[in-house]
Order: sequence, then C-alpha cells, then structure tokens
Amino acid sequence: MARRKAYSKVKKHGQIRADHVKGMGDVVFKVFQCLNPYCENFITVREDQLNGDFKIVCEKCSYSMYAGGETTFFQYDMEVDHDGARIIAESGNFTVLHEEYVYEAEKFKYCIVCNTMKPLSYFDNHRSRDSGRQGECRLCKKIYNSIKNGTRTSDQHRESTQKRRMYMDLSGDEKIISKEIYERYNYRCFKCKKDLSSVESSIERHLDHTLPVYYLWPLNTKNATLLCRKCNGEKSGNWPTEFYNTSEIQYLTVLTGYPFELLNGEPTYNPEALERLSDPEVVDELLVKYSRYIGEIIKLRNRLLRDINFDFFKYSNTISSIWIDQADKSL
Repeated sequence: MARRKAYSKVKKHGQIRADHVKGMGDVVFKVFQCLNPYCENFITVREDQLNGDFKIVCEKCSYSMYAGGETTFFQYDMEVDHDGARIIAESGNFTVLHEEYVYEAEKFKYCIVCNTMKPLSYFDNHRSRDSGRQGECRLCKKIYNSIKNGTRTSDQHRESTQKRRMYMDLSGDEKIISKEIYERYNYRCFKCKKDLSSVESSIERHLDHTLPVYYLWPLNTKNATLLCRKCNGEKSGNWPTEFYNTSEIQYLTVLTGYPFELLNGEPTYNPEALERLSDPEVVDELLVKYSRYIGEIIKLRNRLLRDINFDFFKYSNTISSIWIDQADKSL
C-alpha cells in the first residue's frame, strides 16, 4: 500500500552533529563509577566491546576492572549463639565481582539531535534499529513533533483520534473513575512520589496504561497507574520492566491486580484482545467501523503477524483480497 503523503515537512538548516556522535545513533554504552572506593570517576564503555575477556582501566586512578576480577570492601565474621556462647560460624571477604558490576550498569546512548548521552530509557522503542531504540531522545522528539503539529491538518488530527479509538476498542478500555485511582495512589505519582493533590489539571495527573496499549492492554479504574507528567512521558509505551525496578513492580502488582509474572516478564500481547480478534463478527465490525483508516488496520495486522504470527484478517468473512494483497506487500 502506498505511503500516505506527508502533511508537512520540516526542513533542517545548519543542524549540529558533533563528530563524536556521528554514526553512534545505535551504539549502546555502559556507564558506571570506578570501583576503586577512593575514586569518583565515571567510566563509559561500549557494550559491544565487553567480551568475555574485557579489561577496563580507569583513566583517573588506573584502577583495573576485568573479567574474573573482584574488589574486596571488607572482611567479616558471622557470629552465632551456640550453647550459650558466641562462636564464629563463618569468616570471609565481602567482594563485588567485576563482571556482575559492569553488566548490571545502566545503559546509555547518544541522541542524534541534541548530541548528548542519555539513559536508554529516555528513548522510545524502535524494533528495527540495532539498539532497539529511536535515534532521538523523547525530549527532542517532543520538540520536533510540536513543530510539525503546528501545521497538521484536521484530517491528520482526525486520523490520530480514530487510531486511538481503534486501540481502545480492541483493548477493552472502560469508563474511568479518576477519583478512585487518585485515592488508591494517595494523590502521588507512583514513580517519583510527587504530591499531585493540589494539581487541578489532568495534564499534570496522568492515568497510565500500566501495560501498554501498544500490546492491546486496557485502561480502567482498577488497573491504571497514577503518574505525574514527567514520569508519564518517560514511561511512554514502555513495558513495566523497562521503567520500574523490581520493588516497584511488586507494589504495582498489589495496586493494579496484574500478576507479578506478567508485569515483570517480557512484553506480551493481551490474550483477551487476541481472542476478540479471532471472532469473525468482531473483525468484520472493526473493518467497517475503521474502513476510512484501513492503513492503520493494516499496520496493526502486519505488526501482529510479524511479532506473534497472528493474522486476524483470516477471520474476516468480508475483507477484499485486494486489501490482503496490499497488506502482504507492505510486510
């Protein structure tokens, strides 16, 4: 299917692209502090250079971190009570393995627009890129989109609105009782704990899809997460494991009713939504309702086909073979 003609185009003039950023849009780095307790230097290492025999030398203090190495921070004696006396049951060294320390370090990459290195979580997902993330950070993307949005036509706004409605139909979104959600989270952002009780505008109080609508998960009063505007922008369409730590996910399980294994696992599509898309009546109603935006339906069909080998077009009793052929060509 032919791509829709762009409604607007931003022509860039004199864009800054620093030499150290050129060609680095998909290179992922590990960033961590030197493990020498007396050194405050931070070290940046390309992830693809951390092979099995890596050796990293701090430029400031010359401390070495290497595969198989370890750093000892103290010695210990573990004492226990035995027959009324205190005895030493075990002695040893408290050590941190260099491999574990380096591999658990935060991942960063360069933004190809602002030329700065930021945590990987600051970039939206992009499956086809080597880094799995978009080239520009969310802040630059937001600014860029704000420029384009100034010239968007009413048709484009309408298309975006219909796309959101389509996803809501498929995911099973329900009417939201905001007050119940605010009270459940004690009027605080779940992530940063910012007090939102005095905030009047919903622009600052975001009810987040705990599990992304991208994967066809619903938003309702029971499963929504309350986030401030900043945290909501950072989470964007990320799966919980890409934004929250384990402790936060454990707490989120209690607040939303989603199983810990689901929240803490790999991204997965909502099985209830897939079941609906296996119903010929539902599929045909979807095709008719959003026939004006068939391009978005084809994108969704092709994404599901690529990701999980699920083709809801085959359940339709009415779709023209022309559309199926067009969809197959754009795979």
